Amino acid sequence: MRVAIVDDEPLARRGVRNRLKRHSDIEIVAECETGKAALAAIRAQCPNLVFLDIQMPDMSGFDVLRSLHPSELPAVIFLTAYDKYTLEAFGVHALDYLLKPIEDSRFESALEHARAQISGRTMPDFERRIRDLLNATGAIHAGRYQTQFAVRTGQRIVVVLAKDIDWIEACGDYVTLHVGNRTHLLRQTMNKMESQLDPACFLRIHRSAVVQTARIRELVALDNHEFLLRLADGKELKSSRSYGDRIDRWL
Repeated sequence: MRVAIVDDEPLARRGVRNRLKRHSDIEIVAECETGKAALAAIRAQCPNLVFLDIQMPDMSGFDVLRSLHPSELPAVIFLTAYDKYTLEAFGVHALDYLLKPIEDSRFESALEHARAQISGRTMPDFERRIRDLLNATGAIHAGRYQTQFAVRTGQRIVVVLAKDIDWIEACGDYVTLHVGNRTHLLRQTMNKMESQLDPACFLRIHRSAVVQTARIRELVALDNHEFLLRLADGKELKSSRSYGDRIDRWL
């Protein structure tokens, strides 16, 4: 089985590569860190199976697949970090994915499923499911993000526009929306709040903080892959090491 690995993170590619090396019947024909390189490799090497990252700087994994003719489509195991909407879509269309960090047992299960799919010559059905997935995720991503939030204060309801939010702070089962010199308390967990925000505009820098990227004016690198962020209004926020990779990708 000819396999290509596509991921912009070297550690993720190495993890997939090392697991594949345990299988003597697999040949790794390409490793790519960008969507454009993946397109070229798939067309040149014709792999049977591609481990495909969804989020890459130049093209998403979905964009790569949309650029391929149906006859060029290999079997795909998607690699993803946390997008719950996409995970739901995979389940609906019976397509395999691996959630980072990858678990060995889950990897082997996905690989065996791909083997059966390829050897069973069910690729036409796979192509249909891929096209259905691309249509579904396009619709999900187009309209899923909140543009405003209704915050109740006594008898008043204040409408806060997402584009006006400077940053968001976790407070237990609530979040505080910082908007200029005002704050608004919203009953919402930070994880739920993050899922409603457009990742092209908002960046989570800490388990307790999300920042609108348009407000960031300066970053100061600290020890242990942490940063001090200075916002347009002078506010300073410190990121945590566990979110350093997200800041790297945004930069």
